[in-house]
Amino acid sequence: MKNDSSFVRLDGASNSSSKVVFYWEGEEIRANKGDTIAAALLVAGIRSTRTTPATQSARAPFCMMGSCFECRVEVDGEQNVQGCMRLVEPGIQVKRQRY
Repeated sequence: MKNDSSFVRLDGASNSSSKVVFYWEGEEIRANKGDTIAAALLVAGIRSTRTTPATQSARAPFCMMGSCFECRVEVDGEQNVQGCMRLVEPGIQVKRQRY
């Protein structure tokens, strides 16, 4: 699920020399070097990063500090990665965490 982003950078930082390209479900995403995966996805307009095991309902980053585990994603085949705790890296493949 991708929507127009309502998340914006307060400092307006968009220096192209500090950009990192990674992939969300095969789609190219540009983020700032030093962004977490969760922050980069929110800025890109991605609102759901996983589904629940019982009902398959959409979940998204919530606390942004590693406490709630709502931002779990799959990174290069590794499941249950907390997106708010992992920095974006060039070329990583990030997918929605499915159960």
